[in-house]
Amino acid sequence: MAKKDFKKEEQNLENVQEALNTTSVWIEANQNKLTWAITAIVVVVLGVIALNTYVLKPKAAEASNENAKAVVYFAQGNYEVALNGNDAECIGFEAIANEYKCSQPGKLAALYAGICYYQLGDYAAAAEYLAKFSAKDLNIEPAAAQLLGDAYVQMEDYAKAAKAFNAAAKSGNELIAPMSLKKLGFVQMELGNNAAAKKAFETIKNDYPASAEAQDIEKYIAIVK
Repeated sequence: MAKKDFKKEEQNLENVQEALNTTSVWIEANQNKLTWAITAIVVVVLGVIALNTYVLKPKAAEASNENAKAVVYFAQGNYEVALNGNDAECIGFEAIANEYKCSQPGKLAALYAGICYYQLGDYAAAAEYLAKFSAKDLNIEPAAAQLLGDAYVQMEDYAKAAKAFNAAAKSGNELIAPMSLKKLGFVQMELGNNAAAKKAFETIKNDYPASAEAQDIEKYIAIVK
């Protein structure tokens, strides 16, 4: 048995050596191509580092600075100027979102722009910008998804509204999830999907019994039975 294992190991070593020899021949034959390929990879990596250091970080700082100016008007309820800026010092959230869209502050500006458009009654534009927003924040992202659903409701696009409310509900956020589930139930009723509506309402009852939405949820469950 030991002799058989030794022969097998010897054969394996021969196979490895043959593979190494084959690889060496291939490398030698393609040395110039490999050199160019490695050089290209290094250039790309260095390019990414340079882009992040010399372009993206300064751009992010610029975007944050512009956001701070627009937030002042947003806090005052002056959504028109917050969105579009003025001729003085503020360029507005829409310009920030478009000009700095690759940065996190640019994405945040898209959220602000969506809220501004919603407040101004332009629900299609609100949905466009809210759909662009993404973050890993368990509070902001579901809130944005819920507002996106509200915008679709205003446009009577209940299928898209249901999708947005469902996304917000899946966050598990103790405040936003039950609100979104209730809204999800209502739009499912509009779509004639009573079974889906019942499921949303019952999820509030079972998973969020202490929420404000749970206080009268039994009557909605009874409606869709």
